[in-house]
Amino acid sequence: MEKRVLGIVLSILGVAGLIYAGITFMNGGSSNQNIKAIIFSGVLGAIFFFAGIGLIKNTSDRPT
Repeated sequence: MEKRVLGIVLSILGVAGLIYAGITFMNGGSSNQNIKAIIFSGVLGAIFFFAGIGLIKNTSDRPT
């Protein structure tokens, strides 16, 4: 059950990172600082999201 909760937390953090990257991109990410923030938060968000989804998918709940 702990792995499933960790997967949910990672997925939520990943979605938040991807949303932040999208908002930063839509607000005119033309400066060098904004481009770095978009790439960093987008890649980190994607890693967290897919790691969380993988944990949720591969964790089986066994009755105790």
